[in-house]
Amino acid sequence: MTVTGAPRTGVTLRLLDKADKEIVKLDRAVLGAFYKFQHDFRRNPDAGGFHLKQLEGHDRLWSARVNREWRALMIRLAGDDWLLVSVKHRSDVHKNLDRLNYGINHITGAIEYVDLQVVEESVLRRELTPPAAPTPTPASAPEPARAKPLEEPLFAAYTDEQLADLGVAAPLIPVVRKLTADDELLGLAEYAPRHTGEVLLQLRDGVPYELVMELVTAPVAVTEPETNLDTDDWQAAVDRSQTVVITDDESLQSILEEGDFGRWKIFLHPTQEKLVHRRYSGPARVGGGPGTGKTIVALHRVCHLVRNLPPGRNKPVLLTTFNRNLAADLRARLLSLGGPDVLARVDIAHVDQLATRVVSEADPGNAKRRIDDTAALREWRELLVEAGETRWSAEFLSDEWNQVILGQAVASRTDYFTVRRAGRGRSVTRAERAGIWQLAERFTQRLETKGLETHRQVAERAARLEKARKARIDKRSEEREERGGRDNLHFEAGSGAWLRYRYRHIVVDEAQDLSAAHWKMLRAMVPSGPDDLFLVGDTHQRIYDNQVTLGSLGVHIRGRSSRLTLSYRTTREILRDAIRVLGDADYDDLDGGADTLAGYRSVLHGLAPSLRGARSWDEEMDLVVEQLRAWHDVPRESTAICVPTNDMVTQLADRLVRRGITPTEITQDGPRSDQGVHIGTMYRFKGLEYRCLIIAGVAEGLVPRASVDTWEHSDPSRHQRELHRARSLLFVAATRARDALTITWHGEPSRFLAPLLPSR
Repeated sequence: MTVTGAPRTGVTLRLLDKADKEIVKLDRAVLGAFYKFQHDFRRNPDAGGFHLKQLEGHDRLWSARVNREWRALMIRLAGDDWLLVSVKHRSDVHKNLDRLNYGINHITGAIEYVDLQVVEESVLRRELTPPAAPTPTPASAPEPARAKPLEEPLFAAYTDEQLADLGVAAPLIPVVRKLTADDELLGLAEYAPRHTGEVLLQLRDGVPYELVMELVTAPVAVTEPETNLDTDDWQAAVDRSQTVVITDDESLQSILEEGDFGRWKIFLHPTQEKLVHRRYSGPARVGGGPGTGKTIVALHRVCHLVRNLPPGRNKPVLLTTFNRNLAADLRARLLSLGGPDVLARVDIAHVDQLATRVVSEADPGNAKRRIDDTAALREWRELLVEAGETRWSAEFLSDEWNQVILGQAVASRTDYFTVRRAGRGRSVTRAERAGIWQLAERFTQRLETKGLETHRQVAERAARLEKARKARIDKRSEEREERGGRDNLHFEAGSGAWLRYRYRHIVVDEAQDLSAAHWKMLRAMVPSGPDDLFLVGDTHQRIYDNQVTLGSLGVHIRGRSSRLTLSYRTTREILRDAIRVLGDADYDDLDGGADTLAGYRSVLHGLAPSLRGARSWDEEMDLVVEQLRAWHDVPRESTAICVPTNDMVTQLADRLVRRGITPTEITQDGPRSDQGVHIGTMYRFKGLEYRCLIIAGVAEGLVPRASVDTWEHSDPSRHQRELHRARSLLFVAATRARDALTITWHGEPSRFLAPLLPSR
């Protein structure tokens, strides 16, 4: 049947999840034709040339002409609401009509589309018949051929009914029954509806059936056992499905240029949605490995909190993070997700900026210059040289000052004698404490004389100021209660008018990087109560030396912690090697317990990371150029290079320019430009993602840096912490890649690469 009649307007065109993955694999000519098709179809699907017609034997599946050779397959939902599910060559459309399956999942209520022909051709690569007997040699008599037993199917332990009850797409259950190898399962997961892939990967990883039901299926199930889902209500189903509505040419252009890479940054999975909309009785934490959508959850949580605010023009919601460039990225993504109305009610600031603001309010004439930990360490070294002090290293004293004296707000010599030094490794006597305290006082005086202060000093002062403010607010509240709930009108009209908590809700991204002072400040900025603090983070990605136990700082998350396990960013192959880099090191959960990446997985499938060594840094830079040229079909702004040091950034950028490749340096405020290959140190890549990534300079002595091993015997605790940080930094860098990862080195490869390299 061909659609005819008067031209229509206001057509809605949607892309079903994973349709974009298929589309972006088309060659450029077909992509261009598809771009024009969607533009024209949205304007008027009755325009000549589309040959829009219903496919034989299907009540909702239609075909439309993209160009002479290619056709768009779409499900007609209701009226002028269309869901694009595939783009196929015209020769493949009609010959396999009986292999095209679509419907509403009876568990999740979402729309699913499965092309069984594609699945079977791409997934079932192995012959499931016994191999032929070997050809006998003339010197031996032929023996009867003995068939090799078939491998045990991966899901033989589960019945069809059990798989269906978990929400596995019904058309795929016969295919699932035949799977005997993990690579077949990964292939199926790539083409299957997302929920089906999640369920099967969890089962394959040994998660008990009941737990998969609880953690994967129950959060997205829309029916109770005794309730029948209306599997004919397609309009309701589309609201539960993972789709992108194409509202303008730019939204599709982003998908065509980046695959689903740009889309996933604001995409919300149903399991994540439960975390976003839940009402928490107090502080809550969401953990999970890189790419599991923690930041997406945080952004949607902000939108949810804002939409439940009473009318007003103030900014009662704070969104904060540790890194300056991440704060800028969060602002852009929140604007994209919630629009200017949401952004207008949110204060977005990196946490040191927030602390500076608090201190500046209390001391507006303060003209001190703020320095980071690296600059502070230089000051420590100069102090020790001037004092002729050789008992302590600058690194030890810097850590003692940051983690113990500032970290625990030690204000006097007497307090320092009794303070706990948990995790510091090296014990110190009372006499040694006296000497350390004297040096700390001299260091503080040195900074004062030079008009300097560290960000950690500012954070600690801000925490004290906010705690004092909170104490005044609490006292005022107690006095109000004593008066039977009546305000003190004289006080309200005077200095008390401003005395209120700064925020109603606080959302923290990259929570693992904040210091104790930061947490004390944030805790005092928001009243304790439902939905007060919401934090997301992963201690496997802690790249700064800030190790805290939140409960001791008044942030009690126990019983309100959740963990995301599915990576939407990178492939299973990249993920596997990135996790190997971490080794068997232990990681905490921010509350005194252990954190783990158990169950962390990806349904994306791709090439294994490439590992290449060179004899010199000069030769390695040429390898980098060679790899970039091999990725010629990837937009330059979707590729990046990270290196261990700033000097290597400068040298490599110069090499790229001389080879005709435009580099764009990543600064603390983010990339300098949208054009060119992004390049920066590993620290600069926190929170960023790229289709193709090179990690260069992963050599022994650089990753980890050579100075780390000087503490192996003198300060074993610091040695382990520094190795942890170096591993985490490489782990963070590796998981910035989505489709392709290349790791290079010169000389001897880093010890962290040993699990990835052939044993020598």
